[in-house]
Amino acid sequence: MKQRKLGNSDMVVSSIGLGIMGMSPGMYGETNDEQSIRTIHRALEIGVTLFDTADVYGNGHNEELLGKALKGRRDQAVIATKFSYTPNYETISGHPDYVKQAIEESLRRLNVDYIDLYYQHRVDPNVPIEETVGAMAELVRAGKVRYLGLSEASASTIRRAHAVHPISALQSEYSLWSRDIEEEVLPTTRELGITHVAYSPLSRGFITGELRTFEDLDEHDLRRYMPRFQGENFKKNVEIVDKIKEIAMEKKCTASQLALAWTLANGALPIPGTKRINYLEENAASVEVELTSEDLARIEAVSPKNVVQGTRYMKEQMTLLNG
Repeated sequence: MKQRKLGNSDMVVSSIGLGIMGMSPGMYGETNDEQSIRTIHRALEIGVTLFDTADVYGNGHNEELLGKALKGRRDQAVIATKFSYTPNYETISGHPDYVKQAIEESLRRLNVDYIDLYYQHRVDPNVPIEETVGAMAELVRAGKVRYLGLSEASASTIRRAHAVHPISALQSEYSLWSRDIEEEVLPTTRELGITHVAYSPLSRGFITGELRTFEDLDEHDLRRYMPRFQGENFKKNVEIVDKIKEIAMEKKCTASQLALAWTLANGALPIPGTKRINYLEENAASVEVELTSEDLARIEAVSPKNVVQGTRYMKEQMTLLNG
């Protein structure tokens, strides 16, 4: 596994991380803790060191699962978690008091003394970012957090936050189908030396090519409520995936590997999520896929910006992006 430096920090992480949100109930269908822990252990074996979770995933279950998996292996892993959503995604809080409360609960669930990378999950529009990041900076000084990050923040918010305390990572959805951050956010992170961590780099599994119909989604799968996975949008998006798969076949890789190689070529650090070892290994191998300028041009031709049909979230959730 190739490695890279995380932003302006002195921390080195794997070039591809592992998102573990889907390992908790209520996300992407059925889960199995034992299977998930085996996948996390296999990730460590093949050199994946960055593990991404959040306090709200499974209402704490996700952090507890990661803590259990990393027992006795803490020094092998870089733990990234997030705060701001209250349980069940009821509301968002960036209030300093909530920051202090959230970190204590995350440390307890993860069963660790410190967190390597602590993100504000979504920007609270009712609390100045300076106040939130100021409270987060206190956690760094207290030794409870090593480095700070933001998620789905706008360019101006990133600059204001970075002026209070160095921001090491900006996590936003980024894939062949989610490229809105290319205009303002990515230029800002590059200028400030902030690593862009790309979540859902496979568009929540759509680009893998495994999903062919809406019925392929488990009845408890949250993707059933996302516009990209519904009706005519689904059908048209499958056609785009088929074109991506054609290029992948010529490159002797999978569609997933091609898509991840694309995010790597664009400077991002992808954190694809999976519960299964075979998909983990497939994703990790994408670091070996080399894309030429001609390859990138062909990919752009079949999957240009804004080609995907349907937004990535429902209307209410879209208002929380780029905050």
